[in-house]
Amino acid sequence: MLNIILLGLPGAGKGTASAPIIDKYHLAHISTGDMFREAMSEGTPVGLEAKKYIDGGNLVPDEVTAKLVEERLQKPDTTPGFILDGFPRTTVQAELLEDILQKLNRPLTSVISIDVPEEILVERLSARYICKNCGATYNKISNPTKVEGVCDRCGGNEFYQREDDKPEVVKNRLKVNKEMNTPLIDFYTAKNLMTRVDGNQAPEKVFAEIDAVLATK
Repeated sequence: MLNIILLGLPGAGKGTASAPIIDKYHLAHISTGDMFREAMSEGTPVGLEAKKYIDGGNLVPDEVTAKLVEERLQKPDTTPGFILDGFPRTTVQAELLEDILQKLNRPLTSVISIDVPEEILVERLSARYICKNCGATYNKISNPTKVEGVCDRCGGNEFYQREDDKPEVVKNRLKVNKEMNTPLIDFYTAKNLMTRVDGNQAPEKVFAEIDAVLATK
């Protein structure tokens, strides 16, 4: 059984890296957003409790999020193991998770941080642009238009960039996330659970590095 936490700043490629791990090891992918949506649509008591905060535009308290995680970890698809993505975000949440896993007798196998230099992340995250006419989304690095300056879908040639994709906004977002991530990395390093992987390479190489770590567990 593999029980993994995946860490990484926005744009580091956590989603890309987790897909082949999930396929190979048949793990449940638990992302906080999906978990909230699922629990709310199922109308579980904890899901309804979380909904009250979300509907009111408030942050869901750590204790409620932790209860949701505990509920999710008891579903049958987590039997071969799980990847947690988006939880924990703070050391308080990490401690709550530790209590949950102890209670469920599901110890963590590994915490993997996908590391990418910040300047590369700014480049990746601010490369998105959108067709003004039809809303098709492109990325200068990974998904450019077939003909420069011409939308593949509608042939339009006016594009814009969303406010939150602009480099200065992206830099601030990364700064906030880094401030949250660093204590977590320290927390799990102290417990000898942390592995740092170079995310600034081809996706198959990132997966090979992670797979090599998991093969020893």
